[in-house]
Amino acid sequence: MSDHHTPAGAAGSPGSTSDAGADEAAEVRRFWGRLGLPGLIDVHTHFMPERVLHKVWDYFDTQGPLTAGLEWPIAYRKAERERTSLLRRFGVRAFTAMLYPHKPGMARWLNGWAADFARRTPDCLHTATLFPEPGVESYVREAVEAGARVFKAHVQVGAYDPADALLQPAWGALAEAQVPVVIHCGSGPAPGAYTGPGPIARVLARHPGLRLIVAHLGMPEYEEFLRLAERYEEVRLDTTMAFTDFTEELMPFPRRALPRLAGLGDRVLLGSDFPNIPYAYAHQLYALERLDLGEEWLRAVCHDNAAKLFRL
Repeated sequence: MSDHHTPAGAAGSPGSTSDAGADEAAEVRRFWGRLGLPGLIDVHTHFMPERVLHKVWDYFDTQGPLTAGLEWPIAYRKAERERTSLLRRFGVRAFTAMLYPHKPGMARWLNGWAADFARRTPDCLHTATLFPEPGVESYVREAVEAGARVFKAHVQVGAYDPADALLQPAWGALAEAQVPVVIHCGSGPAPGAYTGPGPIARVLARHPGLRLIVAHLGMPEYEEFLRLAERYEEVRLDTTMAFTDFTEELMPFPRRALPRLAGLGDRVLLGSDFPNIPYAYAHQLYALERLDLGEEWLRAVCHDNAAKLFRL
């Protein structure tokens, strides 16, 4: 890797956000420009009500480092308008508002906020969420009818079994509507009662056509989730935080599995976890590039696969 491809991009070492503006945007644009792309599509970015997001940031400031065993400074702790502006300056053509409830009664309210955010942010894919509770099928269908294009499910934070009987009609509705679901179901950065490939495999056995996008490549159970993607043609994976210096220190991806990842090149999507990352945005891109899986694979992951899935 050349000196230009520093671990955290132009912004310096992980966690640094010095001049996270023109220079950083130019660097990101150079990356996708070299690949001949019209920009990036990032399927894993977080936008949510400000007070909810600040609670998430408080978690990373306190419990997060204890969970990961490392400090986890939020690289893009900025106001909403600044964050959307920065993604546009990076050349991110489309992004998401990954939001999620941690208890019953939150999902419908979050979906209302997300629908409004999508209306005022046309380059954000209208995002919705769900929780195992009475009425979940109803508000999932309402969100789909209102134009939701992607859902977010967080098994770890929600501490629920994705195979819960309450969720089965909702999964069925999403499979029928062919609306993708980005789901955090791997056991990283810390395991939960229902994380890992087992519970979500039970969902897929019942709903094989469900368009699941496994967040973080399923870390740390990378190979088990690769196996699910190889078995179910509608299962995809996002790259969120994978292969970065930060994650490789904690939960390294097994290099023996790289050929399998290359073989799934049409079902791997760029995700970043922006703004909740402890390094500069460009570092995720360089972490993918240094895998040496080829420019065709990079183009597909950074743009083309998501463009096809979301008909952009």
